[in-house]
Amino acid sequence: MFAAMLFAISIVALAQFALYYWRAVLSGVASQPVSSAVFEAVHVPEMALRGADFEKLASLLDLTPELKGAHGGLGSVGIYYKVVGKISDALGKLSPAIAVWSEQEQVLCARYAAVLVERRLESNLAQAASLRSC
Repeated sequence: MFAAMLFAISIVALAQFALYYWRAVLSGVASQPVSSAVFEAVHVPEMALRGADFEKLASLLDLTPELKGAHGGLGSVGIYYKVVGKISDALGKLSPAIAVWSEQEQVLCARYAAVLVERRLESNLAQAASLRSC
């Protein structure tokens, strides 16, 4: 009995650590600079980025090809965005704090998508320049 309880607590602690680590990586990537060209492409001023702009940035990411071999999509960030949106829909009207938190998290996801678009564009421009130099 004691071993099962200790195992369950360990699994919960490991899951919590993994979630915090994933969230820290998400924040780290989202804090990188993004050129104004990305925000102009989705018709959003950088200072007025909202959580609802995530879909625009995600569709722009889908439109930009990946010329290297690796596929760098949104992956679990898209799922996280949707889960936070569902939490906001369910509990945001009851608690303004949850509504504010969910908007901040969705803006973080949108910023993450903007950074990925920026990285793809830079990568593609570098690939095109190297092809021209041959």
